[in-house]
This record gives sequence, C-alpha cells and structure tokens, in this order.
Amino acid sequence: MLNGIVYRDCMKRESVGIVQTEFFNIKEDLELESDKVLKNATIAYETYGKLNKEKNNAILICHALSGDAHAAGWHEGDEKPGWWETVIGSGKSLDSEKYFIISSNVIGGCKGSTGPANINPETNKEYGLDFPLVTIKDMVKAQKRLVEYFDINQLFAVIGGSMGGMQALQWMVSYPKMIKKVVAIATTSRSSPQQIAFNEVGRQAIFTDVSWNKGDYYGKGKVDNGLSIARMIAHITYLSDVSMYNKFGRNLQDKNELSYDFDLDFQVESYLHHQGESFVKRFDANSYIYLTKAIDYFDLSKNGSLIEGLKNVDSKVKLIAVNTDWLYPPSQSKEILAALKANDVEVSYSELESPYGHDAFLLEDGQLNYLISKFLDDLYVEDIVEKDIATISSDADVEDVAILMMDEQITHVPVITEDKVLIGIITAWDLSKSIATECDNLEAIMTRDVKTCNSHDSIEAVARKMKKYNISALPVVYDDLKLAGIITADQISHLFTN
Repeated sequence: MLNGIVYRDCMKRESVGIVQTEFFNIKEDLELESDKVLKNATIAYETYGKLNKEKNNAILICHALSGDAHAAGWHEGDEKPGWWETVIGSGKSLDSEKYFIISSNVIGGCKGSTGPANINPETNKEYGLDFPLVTIKDMVKAQKRLVEYFDINQLFAVIGGSMGGMQALQWMVSYPKMIKKVVAIATTSRSSPQQIAFNEVGRQAIFTDVSWNKGDYYGKGKVDNGLSIARMIAHITYLSDVSMYNKFGRNLQDKNELSYDFDLDFQVESYLHHQGESFVKRFDANSYIYLTKAIDYFDLSKNGSLIEGLKNVDSKVKLIAVNTDWLYPPSQSKEILAALKANDVEVSYSELESPYGHDAFLLEDGQLNYLISKFLDDLYVEDIVEKDIATISSDADVEDVAILMMDEQITHVPVITEDKVLIGIITAWDLSKSIATECDNLEAIMTRDVKTCNSHDSIEAVARKMKKYNISALPVVYDDLKLAGIITADQISHLFTN
C-alpha cells in the first residue's frame, strides 16, 4: 500500500459481465491509402470500464485477423466470453476498474464494421470485390475517428497481438502524439516473403472454390470449402511443432489401426477439419482475402529502413514475442527493438516461454497479465500530468484568485512570472487565511516554498512526497523551473482506485 493506494495484484479477477456491441457511423468520407474513398463506414465496438473526467485512462485494444470487437465479457446467450477475457476485467492487467477499454472491429472485417459483405450504397447490393482494398494504416485511421468520437485527445495505451500488434505499431507511427504507451505482441513491422506466401495460398484456396464466383456469392451459396482450407493452412502456422506433438502426437482418430485409404486417420487431421468447419460458420470469405492482403501490404520501413520508418515514435513501447512462434518469430520483434533503440525510444522486450506457438498471446494469461500490468503500472508524471492548467501572475490580487478558483473549480493555482517560471502557489487554504486576516496582498499569502516534481519522476515517488508533506497537488516543472503542469492526488487515485 502506498499513501492509501492499494495495488490490484492480489485482487480477485472478475469478468466485465454482460456486454453488447455498439456501432459508430463515420460521417466523413474515409480516404484510403489506395486513394479510393470509403463512404458511410460503420465501426462496431465495445467498451469496458468508465472514461474518467480527464479522459486520460483510455486503452484501445486491436484484434487479430479473425477477431472482432467482442474482446471481453459475455453476450446474452453466448457459450463463451470475448476473445481476450483472460486479461480484461476487474483485477486483471487491463483493469476495467481503472481503465476505459475500447475494442473495435476493423474495417474490411465481417463482425459489424463495414466490409465486403455490407451493402454498397451506390449499388444497393453487397460490395463483394467492389469493396476497396484497405491497409493496416486505413484500419487505424478509422479507429482514430472512433477515439475522437469519445473526445479523447490521447490514448493511455494501444495494445494488440498478431494483426492487432501491427495496428498498435501503426498507431505509434501514424499518430505519435496521440498515444502514451504501446504493447505489441507476437507481431512484425513488415510481412516477410514466407508470411505473404502462406496468405496467398489461403487466398487461392478461396479463389478456386466453385462457389466463390469472383466474390459475388452472397445469397447464392457459401464458400465453405475454400475458406475452410484457408483456415486450416493458417491454423498450422498458429501452432508449434511442440504443441501439436503434445496435443496429438501420432494418435489415431476414433480407430485402432490405419485405414490405408484417404479417410481421416490421425487426430491432428480431424482437428484441422474441425477448425476449418467451425471457422466458415463465423467468418466471411471475402473479408478473409481482404484482411490477409492488408497484412501482406504492411511495412513500417521507409526507403527500406525500419529505423527511418520509426524515427518519429514518441511512445513508450513494450514488445512481447513468443519463443515458439514461427509465424512471427522473436527475431522480427527484435528487429523492431533495435530500430526503436536506434531512435532513442524508450522500449523494452520480453519473450513468452510457451509451447503454444503464435497462439500463446491468447492463451498465456499468467505471463501476459504480469508483463502488461507491469508495463502499464510503470507510470511517470509525464504519463498523467495535466498541462492545460489555470495560472496567475504575481501582480494579481486575491479577488482574482478567488474568482479563478470558483470558475475553474480548482483548489491550487500556480503563480508564475511572464516567462512562466514558478514562483509560488496559492491554495484554497491560503485563500481562506486571506479572508480571515483581511489581507488582499497576493504575495503576502502565497506559498513560496513550493514542493515540485519533474516529468520524469515516478508516480510512486510523487505519491510519497505528497504523503510526506501532507499536500494534495504538486506543480510539475522543467529543470529551469518553468511550469509544465500540475499533478494532483485525485489524478493518482483515479489510477489506483480501491
């Protein structure tokens, strides 16, 4: 416990409960990287927790290829919760009591956001292949519109795994000032030839399905066979050789001996067929080819240099790889790590020890909760400092301060010089003293021995200083004592509420 703050490491972990998907309509045209325009786009999203009054506790969650907006909690009648239930909720690393968590379905998807299966307003029939090609950058641009809808100027963090990790990385490149922290898990900065090759084989499986009809299959049939094979191919890359051996070995499926024909003999064959069959019930074939193409196009390098491509990153970054992931191996995360370090970005790297391969980012809840919570809780003053604050000059009078405090509903007003150097502070207590002593001289009542902090001080250090001196706010100053902002006990309490 720190100054009345109880950290949630030992709290009971709870679900966010029953939730529902909401929909946001983008009124303005969405200009895409291809120079095409997507009109009347809709984004499906869910939120967990509450946005605080400072609007600085928002975290955006980005999903992988086959994911959606339903990241946590339960929909009425569902048999299983959202895809990241293990890390989102009260007492978990993405604590819904502390953060306002946003999860949205990407454009081009098929779970509520505008994609190929939606109606094209110009033709009044499904888009099919008339839907414009979208990129990871386009997905992030649409997400930015959603974030702005909540009147959020800066996200506390953007977090995602696999294709979601690509979105998180794209956020820190496209909108470096809009995010404080990034967690990118089991991902890459650019698709490799092998990764593109696997995606192309999956797309060809769809293209060669007799029901695909060049994307015009809506109301005419389902691309079950092609999409099922595409999923089977992809699913192999999500596992590891170790996990497949541990789960299946060479065990036979519902038989005691080999059939010596082309029926399914092995458990692993039956498993892959099950994965394919269940996938076609919940996903659209056209969305699959569009999203895999977006992954293929993804490349954060500039002029062939990843260092140059990441030169404007202004976020703190956590990279998490999986030691058995051969789809997005640790070497690709380490390449991002090296490029960020070359740009003096504050970045750290961890590796999940797991037999599960790429899918470990959905399964290793213990390691993930620890790594994510440690990174998010490692807070500094600059992470929550309030910069747009009311101040007053030393030649003002007491009445000016009283009016300012009432208008702004604040209890601390820094006193500064013309060049913004801090010379004192007026508190509500100082104002009460002036009324009691009938003193209207500002310099006579203001506190000159001001306790301050620096933007690089830890929140823990600031909380201890507040407790030691029994104060509820600290001005934040630069090395030359110019005022940078203020941090209050209320702001800290919002982060660590009992």
